[in-house]
Amino acid sequence: MSAAHPHQRRAMATMLVAVLMFAMMDALLKLLSEHYPPFQVATLRGMSSLPFVLVWALASVGLKPLLKVRWPLHLLRGVLGVGMMAAFVYGVNRLPLSTAYSIFFIAPLLITALSGPLLGERVGPRRWVAIGIGLLGVVVLLRPSGQGMLSLAALAILGASTAYAVSAITVRMLSRTDSTQAMMLWLMAMITFGSGALAWSGWVPLRGEDVWLIVGLGVAGTIGQYAVTEAFRLGEASLIAPLEYTALIWGVILDLSLWGVLPDSVTWIGAAIIVASGLYLLRRERVHAEAEHP
Repeated sequence: MSAAHPHQRRAMATMLVAVLMFAMMDALLKLLSEHYPPFQVATLRGMSSLPFVLVWALASVGLKPLLKVRWPLHLLRGVLGVGMMAAFVYGVNRLPLSTAYSIFFIAPLLITALSGPLLGERVGPRRWVAIGIGLLGVVVLLRPSGQGMLSLAALAILGASTAYAVSAITVRMLSRTDSTQAMMLWLMAMITFGSGALAWSGWVPLRGEDVWLIVGLGVAGTIGQYAVTEAFRLGEASLIAPLEYTALIWGVILDLSLWGVLPDSVTWIGAAIIVASGLYLLRRERVHAEAEHP
């Protein structure tokens, strides 16, 4: 057995932990969204994780690498992060977690589509076909001509996934010069203060019984962010990334246990199309990488 195998197994286990933490975080966001406006919930998401991230960043790299960064790209990520969080909270408040995840799974396809014009990467015809099929899966999910999920909530999740995809492209650019700690810290800070400014005029006083939800939000978000970073550090992206789709399993479990709902057959069909397209894209990515570096 190769020495790399234990690292790959550890990377996969860490990624599964990350997905679980993010699913728990999203459930907490959904619970909080029942009592607070979207921008306020986005503020609570950033504010609850910011102290943990700040302590970790200062302890691991110190102050200087956190300040010597490419500010324009960080500001763009901040704007995208605020919009993504608010849109996701709005959507998940009105849709089951499993449905929101199914729509959000379009993000990897969008990242591939955007990597051509924005990063100059070559996207071949087979990958464009996979992207097109994935978009068809979104149309199935939205059901524009049926009883319909074509709603502001579904479009908000679609908007959130688009913002996430653009943000992921900026991460690829930033990773050439800036530390992971700086990227995490400034994103959390900008979500906190950007969303807070937008939420201030309609701020709803926090209920005492929600304090534990907010603490849980911070802990789950921080562990999830650290775990996903560690997973991609230890393992190959083509092996780790497909595990993100296990979020759908947790979404179904949380939907059933907390809200007593299950996805219908059309949601399963749409999700299956999008996931299959994403897995094919990841496979093509691996083949393409192996061809470039035999």
